[in-house]
Amino acid sequence: MQQQILLQKAEKVKEIKSLFEAYRAVGVTNLYKVRASQLQELRRKLEGTTYFRVIKNSLARRAMAECQDKTKLEELNEYLEGSNLFVFTNLNPFKLVLLLEKSKVKDYAKVGDIATEDIVVQAGNTGIPPGPIISQLGSVGIPTRIESGSVWINRDTVVAKKGEAISESLAPILSKLGMKPIEMGLSAKVVYDDGVIILGEELRLNPEEYTRNIGEAFAQALNLSLNAAYPMTENISTLLQIAAVEAHKLAVNADILAPEIMPELIRKAYAEAIILDSKIQAKTAAK
Repeated sequence: MQQQILLQKAEKVKEIKSLFEAYRAVGVTNLYKVRASQLQELRRKLEGTTYFRVIKNSLARRAMAECQDKTKLEELNEYLEGSNLFVFTNLNPFKLVLLLEKSKVKDYAKVGDIATEDIVVQAGNTGIPPGPIISQLGSVGIPTRIESGSVWINRDTVVAKKGEAISESLAPILSKLGMKPIEMGLSAKVVYDDGVIILGEELRLNPEEYTRNIGEAFAQALNLSLNAAYPMTENISTLLQIAAVEAHKLAVNADILAPEIMPELIRKAYAEAIILDSKIQAKTAAK
């Protein structure tokens, strides 16, 4: 019987090893607060590029030790704590984590849940009539007042910091206020990508903010190149326009009799003649 168990484990290790070798990247994700429906939806979306599998940490360690061609793969060992879902993929790690983040949903907090971000109760009307709710809110540090027959929260209040457990007194209050502060879904602890270990926090990007930062950097670089008159494909048209405008101004100020400048020189001379005539007229009248 013991021999059979050992053979079964050896077969599992062999199978897991083949997964590590078949994919470019592998992510270790936390299984905390994951709905089966979310996992099924992710599997459907990523079918063909990604394979999900729950693997015992001991078997994963043995399989990684046998993957001699995977540089630094065994460095994943320090992240194998608790229940993990392994994500084998050929996707770019940033894209993988973005898809995981987008699949998350918000839910009501239960006692013992860990806050995934600072939980802030916003100031305003709760819509709840005066009663026990006043002392309940006060017990977790939320200042209140009674106005127009309902309980109002005086100011924005942080009731739980990121990483803190939801207390027995806080959980029911958040539910009464209709707040869903807990994220449910897969969170990448770490991703191994072709010899590189990348922490999940380093892979979480805000696409809108990232796009905005790139746009701002491009605008600043373009402005610098224009001020330095450094010709490039991206700025040559603007540089030529600036040069044309400056050359035109120089020619006008220097009274250069070029065909392109003559109309403006005539207008300039005419305007100066009118001014001179008005001064002569004024002096003649004064005599």
